[in-house]
Amino acid sequence: MAYRHFPLSILPLMVISMSLLNSQTILVEARQLLEVPLPELPKPKLPEIPKPELPQLPKPELPELPKPKLPELPKPELPQLPKPELPELPKPKLPELPKPELPELPKPELPELPPFPHLPELPKPTLPAFPKDVNPSHSTSP
Repeated sequence: MAYRHFPLSILPLMVISMSLLNSQTILVEARQLLEVPLPELPKPKLPEIPKPELPQLPKPELPELPKPKLPELPKPELPQLPKPELPELPKPKLPELPKPELPELPKPELPELPPFPHLPELPKPTLPAFPKDVNPSHSTSP
């Protein structure tokens, strides 16, 4: 028996594919809009309008107000208080402790190390002599 119903999962794919087919015409129309030259229109000349002049108003003069005088307040006098005297406390005497005597420890003797083996002296490496008649900028190899 055959399945004759249209599968609904294909419907979103068809909508997306149809919308992608139409997008090319939008790009072409946008490019055509960008390439169309616009006609240059002459700028209209506006008549000059005079600036309105406002009449100058007189500045109002305010009367000077008298400054109020504050009454002088008497300074309060505080009585001098006597400084308290602290009695001298006797210093406590600490008993003298004898200095501890440390016993003298003998110095440990270090074992003698064996002498290093004698390495033979090697000659210094030298570079081979380079012929003076050869120009290094010219190459003979392809």
